[in-house]
Amino acid sequence: MAAINTLIKLYGPFFSGADWHAAIMTGGGLMTIATLAIMECLLSVDNAVVLAAQTASLKVPKLEHRALMYGLWGSYLFRFIAIGLGSFLIKFWAVKAIGAGYLLWMALHFFYEQHVPKAGGNQPKLAKPRSFWATVVAIVLLDFVFSIDSILTALAIDDNPVIVLIGGFIGILAMRFVAQGMIVLLAKVPELLYMAYVLIAFISIKLGLSLPMIHIEVSNTFFSIFVLGAFAVTLGVHFWRRRNSHEF
Repeated sequence: MAAINTLIKLYGPFFSGADWHAAIMTGGGLMTIATLAIMECLLSVDNAVVLAAQTASLKVPKLEHRALMYGLWGSYLFRFIAIGLGSFLIKFWAVKAIGAGYLLWMALHFFYEQHVPKAGGNQPKLAKPRSFWATVVAIVLLDFVFSIDSILTALAIDDNPVIVLIGGFIGILAMRFVAQGMIVLLAKVPELLYMAYVLIAFISIKLGLSLPMIHIEVSNTFFSIFVLGAFAVTLGVHFWRRRNSHEF
């Protein structure tokens, strides 16, 4: 009985009419879902390259496509489980504090690596040859590991598990079909990756401010405005740098 009650507490909100209404019937909910989906894409481009390297060992395009699709459904299942656990744990202030610190470390570590790049570059090596199902399992496990960061980031933005779930699902699906496009976009506008980690730093501050001893809530409306402003500034910097480079 205790186990059933725990499962209801963890996953009951996913079936709450109020949470679904807030997610898909309000402008704020839809805006947050769109923000989460975009951030999922931006922050997962490097991960998509690694996943592509895993499937490359199959050597057969049809099998590679099937492996990615099977991995997609496995990733959805693991994401559902992880968000349920995360929604429960994020309510404890100690977990929030650890999460805020980890997100801030992620952002600072990224910018540190830009100044002190790893030897040999960051290009992923092709995976060793493996069977079809072993490849599917590898994709699901990698997706699960990669999703820890994005789930923590998403829960810091909004504590409605339905919004986090929909945003994450859209992000995963989008990455399967537009990963190459995102890689091309980042190659053309590399500043977008910097912007993503600036947003992570901002989110860590948002999460830290929500701790009980501080109790300052940053509204989702303000966060959405910040995201739009960050996009505008990033694109402005990109075009300014490109224009200056053409002048010299």
